Amino acid sequence: MIKTILILLLTLFMAGPAAAQGGLVSRKSSHDVVTTANRLESALKEKGVTVFARIDHAAGAQRVGQTLKPTLLIIFGNPAMGTPLIQRSRSIGIDLPLKALIWEDNAGEVWFTYNAPDYLARRHGITEMGETIQKMEQVLSNFAQAATLP
Repeated sequence: MIKTILILLLTLFMAGPAAAQGGLVSRKSSHDVVTTANRLESALKEKGVTVFARIDHAAGAQRVGQTLKPTLLIIFGNPAMGTPLIQRSRSIGIDLPLKALIWEDNAGEVWFTYNAPDYLARRHGITEMGETIQKMEQVLSNFAQAATLP
């Protein structure tokens, strides 16, 4: 019986398109890094979300004579959603605005990774804003899908 439950749980965890580990959610992309990032930025702008920065870690590595597989960080946010969280716990400002890391692994697979909002809430002691956190999770999941799906 225990073996059956463990197999069922393992199947459920492995079946989802996104995997969470250590407070991070990673979703495999059907596109290369640049295309995934461009699709994310387009989806964000379409919804009126501010894109604050696009950081090319691979270009930074190249400037100092090192190599790094394609790795882009997109920093974005919506003050209407983030401000109430910062009002509740100033320390969450270290994690806001939100970020998406789009990167290529050693096998050539491309990933879209972001901080899980429930992890951020726990990290900063926010316990009473469940609806806001759930909405943020849904919004991030929608943006991840828009950027990564064919």
